[in-house]
Amino acid sequence: AAGVGIALALVLGGIAALAPRWIAVPVDRFLEVLFAFPALLLALLLIAITGPSAGTAIFAVGLGTAPGYARMVRGQILAAKGSAYVEAATALGHSRGRIVRAHILPNALSFLGLGVAPPPPEWGAMLDAGRAYVTVAGWLILVPGFVIVAVALAATTLGRHLQAHLEKEEQR
Repeated sequence: AAGVGIALALVLGGIAALAPRWIAVPVDRFLEVLFAFPALLLALLLIAITGPSAGTAIFAVGLGTAPGYARMVRGQILAAKGSAYVEAATALGHSRGRIVRAHILPNALSFLGLGVAPPPPEWGAMLDAGRAYVTVAGWLILVPGFVIVAVALAATTLGRHLQAHLEKEEQR
């Protein structure tokens, strides 16, 4: 049921955000009508109309949860659609389909937790990832290692400087 709800939400939210106004407005109104019904009442109504079965129950519950997800999908797509990287892609002459596929949908879906998770930008993780390639690409360990050492030395130097300055102030 959750998969059905998310699938419906992706379709309905995507249409509401990307389609021409004459298509998007009726989809928005349909979502508002679905929002007006309590999810359980909508599921019971659908089951009463089509008859009781596992497939009907799954679809009914999915349909009841879809409007909430669809609003989130629509909002994220609209936010991504108005971003600077989409403007840049448009200025470069990319087609609307390519912009939607390469920029809008991946960024909207990653916000919802459905996209590729980026690796954590940690220096320790970078050192660990570069360990396997130390013989062929030594810079994968050297660069984060040097940065860690430089930051540690800078913090130590700053701390000693502040300590000396504060000790001078105490003596006065």
